[in-house]
Amino acid sequence: MQYHSTNKTEQQAISQATDYYAESINNEVCNTNKMVAILGYVTLLGWLIAILFYDKHKSNYTTFHLRQSLGLIITGGLLALLPLIGWLMNIGVILVWLYAIYHAIQGKQEMVPFLGNCYQEHLDFIK
Repeated sequence: MQYHSTNKTEQQAISQATDYYAESINNEVCNTNKMVAILGYVTLLGWLIAILFYDKHKSNYTTFHLRQSLGLIITGGLLALLPLIGWLMNIGVILVWLYAIYHAIQGKQEMVPFLGNCYQEHLDFIK
């Protein structure tokens, strides 16, 4: 009888260790995805580096944030071509960029105001 109870105790310990290990792997993947998403918001060079990392760490979370960040980069670049009015509108793009990077750090998928849906629809080549 005692042998049987020891066997159950060992099985419980192994089960707990396996659960802990699986949870730590999931957190590591989540942290890697967060890093790729945040890196995508750091200028065009950061976006290009993030897309290289993305090839190995594909997820809906990183796809979402890479589309949002590329959309913001394109919008900011186009507005920079318009003198004065475009430059002033870029202040709004910077505020939206801060909003988006905040949600990427938090691990959320919040669309940027006004153009978020458009970015998700038209930048669908990032899969």
